[in-house]
Amino acid sequence: MQNPKEVLDSYFLEARCQILEIASMLDRYDRAQVDQPSSNEDQRIEKMYASLSMLSLRETATDRSERLLNLFSDPE
Repeated sequence: MQNPKEVLDSYFLEARCQILEIASMLDRYDRAQVDQPSSNEDQRIEKMYASLSMLSLRETATDRSERLLNLFSDPE
């Protein structure tokens, strides 16, 4: 089992890249909303924001993956 420093050394750059990809997608979505506003909010974007909120809470430290899988597998 890796210690905390080894986990960061192994996965930090990849995780940072994935977070930047998410930020880029949200930026593109927001720019598209300015060009073509939608009256019906797509539930997928709501799930994206809910997942980011969930990830920001340290209290969910032991079951983040499971909770995210449940969030994204819920029927819309």
